[in-house]
Formats: sequence, structure tokens, C-alpha cells
Amino acid sequence: MSDAFDRDGDESVTGDGRDAPVQERTFAALPPARGRGFAETWWGRAWLKALEDTALDGQQLKQGRRFAREGRVGALSVRPGRITAVVRDRDSSAYRSDVLLQELSEADWERFLDMAAARAGYIAALLDREMPPHLVEDAAAAGMELLPGIGDLDPECTCGTWDHCPHTAALCYQVARLMDENPFVLLLVRGRGERRLLGELQERIAARAEGWAPSGSAVSCDGSGGSAEKAKDRGVRADEAFAARDILPPLPAPPPLPAEPGPAPSLGTETEPEPGVDPSALELLARDGAARAHRMLADALSPGHEQQPPPAGLTPQQDAVRLVADARPEPWIATRLAVGSGRSRAGLDAAVRAWQYGGAAALTVLDEEWTPDPQTLARARAGLAAAWEEGEQPRLRSAGNRWTSVDGGVQLRYGRDGRWWPYRKESGRWVPAGPADDDPAAALGGPCGSDG
Repeated sequence: MSDAFDRDGDESVTGDGRDAPVQERTFAALPPARGRGFAETWWGRAWLKALEDTALDGQQLKQGRRFAREGRVGALSVRPGRITAVVRDRDSSAYRSDVLLQELSEADWERFLDMAAARAGYIAALLDREMPPHLVEDAAAAGMELLPGIGDLDPECTCGTWDHCPHTAALCYQVARLMDENPFVLLLVRGRGERRLLGELQERIAARAEGWAPSGSAVSCDGSGGSAEKAKDRGVRADEAFAARDILPPLPAPPPLPAEPGPAPSLGTETEPEPGVDPSALELLARDGAARAHRMLADALSPGHEQQPPPAGLTPQQDAVRLVADARPEPWIATRLAVGSGRSRAGLDAAVRAWQYGGAAALTVLDEEWTPDPQTLARARAGLAAAWEEGEQPRLRSAGNRWTSVDGGVQLRYGRDGRWWPYRKESGRWVPAGPADDDPAAALGGPCGSDG
């Protein structure tokens, strides 16, 4: 049955630009309803209750139910205040039947829209084709009856019957089926089609996000009264923003990537800095922050960025090394960073070299000495044995995760990720000599091969 709603339920909006647009939806004739009820939702049953409590002749209702079950109701035209269809008797006589329902006033709609926009659950339910009971109750408490009551469904039929006849009854039963699938049918009869209603809700939600109320609305965005300034201070709840995701406009296109980071501010002023504050160091941090922001933006705009895991955070000691490697500060600033990170100046130089070869992973290999478990040690030794032809393997002595050549000043360090990092000795200190490699021979034969 849902195909009929999707195929023929398009909403047409016409108007001359001066008056409110005329809204109308036409639904294809529904198939026979043998073996099923006409209303399964609580709002569909409420619609039928209004019919059955109003009709004076129970036999007319029974005949109308039969007509609806047999599929004798043609295409349904739904517009504010009126639903129309052609209904055929069993002798094939055709009658135009209408059911009229009073529209809500503009003031009523203003209150309804304010209430719906202020509650995330109301919007989400409507978009899921549900009529929230609390929305109907809140509307009734504010003087707006969304669902019809006794006497609200006013029949008109070319058969001439003044009360509900079998034709208008059949029409009402089919309308209940429509409302089961789409409660916006009820709201359209009351005066607002789906497209217009969602557009006005979108306007109110956007107004809440910007902190002002739309003109003509005497009620604050949360339905409780108050100024636009208060709404701005409150902001928008996360659940409201999530519920409105399907009616809000799409996000704008990402901004283009600037060609380079923005310039850092100059802090050289006539005002003396506070004790312990160094303007040169602050300018360095500002330049570094701008460069990092530029790299992060470039990464965020790259294809597939949303599929990548977030990068691991750095410790303060690691970030000090990164700052020296990236920003290349003056020597006195580098010395301060070395002290702050717990390294000597020579140790900082070695750490910067490690960072340049492999970032935080290379720093870990520089600083950490660990003992592989038997399985890890067996894998490392197998890798070493397979890396060289017989008789060509250098003589290496092992200590923990480090294999040092006995013939020269080179070393291989085995990382916890299974990669090999080359080192060489300079001025009595082991320093990184190149990037990591899965092949220990390739690692040794790279930057430090000529020194072995």
C-alpha cells in the first residue's frame, strides 16, 4: 500500500505571490481492504471515532465500510479544509463526496509551529510518520484541536443525503488508512501541507540556532516566552539539532585550503611583558599553532579523511621535540625546551633526528629499551636470518631489542611494531640513522650502510 502514497502523493503548491499558496495532495485510489482494519494507529482510530460518534444511521456506516473494503473510493484529493473523492455504488453510479474539517487559524499555526520546533521528539516523530500524543495534548491545552471530535467531520455528497451517507462514510474510512501511513494528511486538512510545514519548522530551527525569533511570533523558541537574547544564551540542544537533521538545509561546501598558514602576530610592543613571559617564545608558539592548524585543515579536506582513525596525542615531552623539529627555534629556546622535556641539548638533537625519521614511533624506539618475549624474539631472529645470503650477514650481538654490529658502529633496534630502525654511533652516542624498514638488511644498507 505504501507505493501508492509514494507514487501519487505529491504535494502541489500554487499561488500568485500575494495570497497564501493553495496546497493540495492527490493520492491514488487505495486497493480493497479485505481482511484488515481501516485504522491501526491511535490517530487513525480517533478519526474514525469522530465519524462513528457523529453519524446518525449505523446502517449507512456499515454500507460505507463495505464500499471502502471493496475499493469503490477513487483517487483522494486532500487540501486545507476539504477531502474529496468519487465513490461508486454497486450499480456503478458515481457520486462526488466531500468531508469538510475546519482549518486552524494563523494564530493557531504559529503556536503549533513554536511547540513543534521546541521539542526534538515532536519533529523526529513527524518525520518518521508518527503523530506524538503529547503534541496533540499540548496543542489541545493551547486551544488547538488537531484531531476531529463529534460533529467536526462535515459531509457533502451529490447523492443528496444530509447526514453521512455510505459514500462520505467510505471516504472517511479510506482517509483513516491514509492517515495511518502519513499523519501529515491530517495537518494538511487543518491548513498546512507537509512541504510548507517543514519549511516553516526549518525557519524556526534556524532562528533558534542564530538566537532570534521569527517575525510575527509572540512565543519564544522554547514555547515558554522570553527574549531572543535568552534564546541566544541557551543555544540549541544536541538532541534537537539531531532530530532536525532531515529538514535543515545542507551544510555549505568546505572552504578552500589557504595557500599557506596565516602570519603570526607581532608581540613587540612598548609595554613590558609580565615577569616570566617571553614575547619571542609566544611568537614561536603562535607560528607553530598556525602551521599545525593549516596541516590539520589540509588533512580534514583530503578524500577519505572521515575513514581515518584520529591521531594519537603526544606527551608534553614528545611535543617539545616536535616543536623543535618543526619550528626550528632559536638556540636559546631549543635549550629551554630541552630542559623542559628532561633531555640534554645533545639528547634533544638526537630526538629531533628521530622525529624527522618517524615521528612519535621513532621517539619511542630512541627512548625505550625492552626485552622481547620468546615468540617476538623468535620472529626477530627469523627476520635477521632471512635478510642476508649465507655468509653475508654481519656479526651482531643482541641485548634486549637491540642488535649491535661487532665490526662497526651501527645498530639495529627492533620496534614493538616489528620494524627495524637503523642507528649509528656519533661522539659516543647512538643516534637515529634513517627511517624504519621491515627488512633489517634494507635498514642497515640505507643511510648508515656506508658507515658500517
